Amino acid sequence: MGNFFAELERAFESNAGQTALMLDDRDDWTYRDLVYHINRAACELRTFGVQPGDRVFVQVQKSAENLALYLACLKLGLVYVPLNTAYTEAELDYFVSDAEPVLYVGDQARTDVACAPLRTANARQLLVFGPGDAREKVPQSTETQPRESSDLAAILYTSGTTGRSKGAMLSHGNLSSNARSLSDEWGWQGSDVLLNALPIFHVHGLFIASHCALLNGTPMIFMEKFEPSQVMTRLPDATVMMGVPTFYTRLLDRQDLNQDSVAHMRVFICGSAPLTEQTFAEWEQRTGHRILERYGMSETIINTSNPLEGERVAGTVGYALPGQQVRVADEVGVPVPSGEVGMIEVAGPNVFQGYWRMPEKTAEELREDGFFITGDLGVQDAGGRLSIVGRSKDLVISGGYNVYPKEVEGVLDEMPEVAESAVIGVTHRDFGEAVVAVVVASGAEVTLQDIEQALGSRLARFKQPKQVVNVPELPRNTMGKVQKNKLRELYSNLFDD
Repeated sequence: MGNFFAELERAFESNAGQTALMLDDRDDWTYRDLVYHINRAACELRTFGVQPGDRVFVQVQKSAENLALYLACLKLGLVYVPLNTAYTEAELDYFVSDAEPVLYVGDQARTDVACAPLRTANARQLLVFGPGDAREKVPQSTETQPRESSDLAAILYTSGTTGRSKGAMLSHGNLSSNARSLSDEWGWQGSDVLLNALPIFHVHGLFIASHCALLNGTPMIFMEKFEPSQVMTRLPDATVMMGVPTFYTRLLDRQDLNQDSVAHMRVFICGSAPLTEQTFAEWEQRTGHRILERYGMSETIINTSNPLEGERVAGTVGYALPGQQVRVADEVGVPVPSGEVGMIEVAGPNVFQGYWRMPEKTAEELREDGFFITGDLGVQDAGGRLSIVGRSKDLVISGGYNVYPKEVEGVLDEMPEVAESAVIGVTHRDFGEAVVAVVVASGAEVTLQDIEQALGSRLARFKQPKQVVNVPELPRNTMGKVQKNKLRELYSNLFDD
């Protein structure tokens, strides 16, 4: 096992005439078409002099061409670094200085790295990189570069608790093992059609959803974004849907969601944020389907899953995937008895190689026995079923995206109107959790408009507070640490109807 693309390539060749991507407003792509666009992207990339191991930054809107570009990077042995399209210029500055990419593909030019800017705002022109006319000739096939399983395939940036983002290094072996494991666990069939309305700058849409379909040479309904009415229109063509809790809550708001509208579906899968028991129960009542919830993260892709065949329990994330280990442990890594709360730790071929250029941080979170300390608190029953009960870190997961309060607080505290701040996550029906700023004002009360104006050009929209609460002082313990647990309890009903 080496270059993960070689595995995908075999599936593409075996299913050349099969539909690969079902697109909204243009002709579908077969796997033969997909290979054509992959080769075209590879030819364009090579004009920039890229070499195996080079980092390529991609910050573009979701498109079929974007997927082809990712696959071309794998084929050439490049390290693919997807970036959220909401990241600001200031955030991008850090990523570029940290990873030192040889190429940045996006809708803007930079002076500190070679750029492949889009010629138009249309992401479908993505591969018309440089000046001059588009190359219309048939691209020459490029050889798949040999790589070791341990070679890097991608770096995924996750927000850091100190405000400094960490680059999680994923190898070809990480991607391959997880894709195969999920295909088996979720019983992927040759007749399956995946509805993929997830972004592909995120592990969920790219490595979890897309890889399952690509590895098996089956079709994807490849939607550029999630829009409930469009999803309902395309659902009759699908058998599998993967989404974040927000997808399911928004679909439940529709009157046309019922058992008849999803009678053809094989399975609904949910992750990236906790699914409430209320949503789980309401979905089953309306559709007759029990959502299959699983548990993963950028550093490990997927760790556990509720069973395809067997009981799916609301509020739990199931069992360790085959070939993986999950333990709930104390502070030194010793497993606690079943039924007791402890730190969730995972090990297996899916676990990342560490954080890019952060050996000390890597050593803190990867134990010598290979277990990764997730930072999540959980409990396992006697049979090994895992439930997540909280997070030891202050991570907020809003709409499936990770937000670390420290980063937001750092910007808030620079505002002259704010004396100090604490950022928390509060339960929200639509987003799972919403970012809330609890502030001590230096003068007049701070408004949400004040915060939006201050943060608008500094932080991505999904990181910005959806509500602000003014308080005379922040609750602290005897050591002076802000007691965010008290704030979460106090404002837990902030978004209740």
